[in-house]
Amino acid sequence: MLLLSYEMAAVNRVNLSAICDADETIVRIDGNPATAYDRHTAETHWEVRVRRIALLGIAAASILIAACTPEVTVENTASEGVTASGIAVSGTGEVLGTPDTLQMRFGVSVLRPTVDQAVGDAANLADGLIGSLEAEGVASDDIQTANYSISPEYDYSGDQRRLVGYRVDNTVVAKIRDLEAAGTVIDSTVSSVGDEIQVSGVSFSIEDDTELIAAARAAAWDDAQAKAQQLADLAGVTLGAATSISESFANVPPVPVYRDFAFDEAAGALAETPIEAGQQQVAVTLQVRFATE
Repeated sequence: MLLLSYEMAAVNRVNLSAICDADETIVRIDGNPATAYDRHTAETHWEVRVRRIALLGIAAASILIAACTPEVTVENTASEGVTASGIAVSGTGEVLGTPDTLQMRFGVSVLRPTVDQAVGDAANLADGLIGSLEAEGVASDDIQTANYSISPEYDYSGDQRRLVGYRVDNTVVAKIRDLEAAGTVIDSTVSSVGDEIQVSGVSFSIEDDTELIAAARAAAWDDAQAKAQQLADLAGVTLGAATSISESFANVPPVPVYRDFAFDEAAGALAETPIEAGQQQVAVTLQVRFATE
């Protein structure tokens, strides 16, 4: 949309009649009173008056000419649609894929009366946790320490706080690539640690999403081109080539499904933890500007 703004400067009007009706005392151009016939300038009262009116008229005309010259500001505020420089549109493409990787946080949290006891027991439990993950097929390169902390804990129930002991937390992030075996990996790891286990942070992903991004990009291009062609037809112009393209994309992870552990009465043990990957969305957005003819 083109916005034209014109600004006019205010102009002081020159009242020539007021000059003509001024006091009869005439002042020469050099500032001295003039008589009916000034011998020094050889000018009559009328000649002096006409000269002054002419000078004031020239000055007034100069002011009017300068004030009437407009100031023009042109702004192009269009972000999408048909503009003077072409047609700007956005296109979106979305595709779905099945996640092939699961990331989870496994940790131990130990509270003992002394720091040495807490550190020692936490280390033994963490070693067993990592060993269980590796035994279930998780590669050592896919296990990474995410948190390690030591802190005192106090009991504030009485009049004064009382030191209960020291807590040690040791957490690793494990990447499970075999989703069919994910439930078995979780159950074995929990059993290796016992009551002091901590499990959290379920996160699915697609390890190689190159093909999905390419498909989403193609869909986004088709969407952008269709919009631009429709706008060109409505505006009565010919759609030209793309002159600029920008891209952004996002992976929308699926929402994990949490279920309670089920007890298998026949086997006398807990059933395997179910893990459902669902579908993951890959979205690409293109900002495209097309030339017009």
